[in-house]
Amino acid sequence: MSMSDKKNKQAESNLGKVGGQALLEGVMMNSPGGSALAVRHVSGRILVRDKTFQHIRDRYKFFGWPMIRGVVNYVESMIFGYKCLMESADLSGSMDVDVPEEEMSKLDRWLTDHMGPKLMGVISAVAMVIAMVFCVFLFVWAPIQLVDLFDKYVCSGVLAKYELHSLLEGIMRIAIFVLYMFIVSRQKDIKRTFQYHGAEHKTIFCYEAGEELTVENVKKYKRFHPRCGTSFIFIILFINIIVSSLLCILFPEIDSIPLVWSLVKIFVVLPIVTGISYEFLRYAGRHTNWFVKIFSAPGLWMQHLTTNEPDDKIIEVGIASLKAALNGAAATQKELDEVFFAAHPDLPRDIGEKKPEDSADKKAQDENKS
Repeated sequence: MSMSDKKNKQAESNLGKVGGQALLEGVMMNSPGGSALAVRHVSGRILVRDKTFQHIRDRYKFFGWPMIRGVVNYVESMIFGYKCLMESADLSGSMDVDVPEEEMSKLDRWLTDHMGPKLMGVISAVAMVIAMVFCVFLFVWAPIQLVDLFDKYVCSGVLAKYELHSLLEGIMRIAIFVLYMFIVSRQKDIKRTFQYHGAEHKTIFCYEAGEELTVENVKKYKRFHPRCGTSFIFIILFINIIVSSLLCILFPEIDSIPLVWSLVKIFVVLPIVTGISYEFLRYAGRHTNWFVKIFSAPGLWMQHLTTNEPDDKIIEVGIASLKAALNGAAATQKELDEVFFAAHPDLPRDIGEKKPEDSADKKAQDENKS
């Protein structure tokens, strides 16, 4: 077998097997052998960590069935991704700023004294709840209300008469999503995170092509990947329009009671749409036919907003994350440290590592003892 044939065979076996997520100054990667994240510490050192997540489908096979696994995977990805995001913020060292007590506000001092090490957990939980409420308001409630007002004052009920309410509502939801992503992508900090998103995609493309994971090889590939979460959201929005419109045509009275129709869309339509979208995304990750290209196109266009071209340093983090997911964090960290400390011999070998005496739990224990 020629080298070219071996490379093509390797590329075919790699296709659709890895995925990831951009983090704060880092990347998380999933592979058949496990998951790992890599983060660039403020010192310049790349820190990698093995990550484990107990999938419910491993205990109950039912949750791994087609259609059902899409909803389960989406929820699990949200939980796991959020945990990795919080860990990346901690590992990067960008939040390790000690504010003198005399400079704290009364509220900050009270929270620190009464919440202690639990403070960040509480803040994270509150932030997640606020984000969920905001998403429901922006992408569920707002489109419904806007279309209702448009139909009432501009169309004089024509949308409701011809069962076009769901169609326009879906289009409105897509428009809000695109506008929201455009505004977010203009933010400086988000632009950098989107560079890590681009590095994640380019690294996966390189791996799927069967090439060695080097910066020069990774740089050659596109930053737009058909199996991206952005594509997944767009597919959900499009399929939601189709399913909702069909239901309104088949059951004309289904939207006569707005509250009931809203609950049906959230608890019946959305799980079905998520399941269909997930199965399509899995199919798209392994095929490049015209059907996949047509339905993947909107999501790929959106990635012009949600990804940016990464520099070499950011690509290094993407490569480190995938290598750690494939080969384990310990071996990858050793390889990275040999290069980093050879270039920075004056830095302590544990730079970026969290020492026990630095942890909030340790400080709380010391305070209790005293």
